[in-house]
Amino acid sequence: MRAQWMLISTLLFALITAVFAVINVEPVRVNFLFTQADIPLILVILGSTLLGGLIAFLIGLFRQIKLQRKIKQLEKRVNEASSEQALAVTEDADSRSFLAADTDVEHTEDGKNSSK
Repeated sequence: MRAQWMLISTLLFALITAVFAVINVEPVRVNFLFTQADIPLILVILGSTLLGGLIAFLIGLFRQIKLQRKIKQLEKRVNEASSEQALAVTEDADSRSFLAADTDVEHTEDGKNSSK
């Protein structure tokens, strides 16, 4: 649902920008620091809008890549922690079975001694 609203708002923004650009077609002087040019205002408006969209896209892409790296790093830490925990549980179970077997041997020996 959120993606649909995002698409609708993007299309609405594009429509408003296009109408605004078409209304303003007279040439304007643009200063590029090292030179000046007379460019139709429609091109300035559309170029500025496209440049702003491209910058927003690149920033979003950078953030997404950064978050994906963080997710992979955290998943790796979780896997390491779970494998360490599984190893600790296995070692604990082995020591319990060893102690239980040792206790059974002592009870068997006590039973033999008490019957004598």
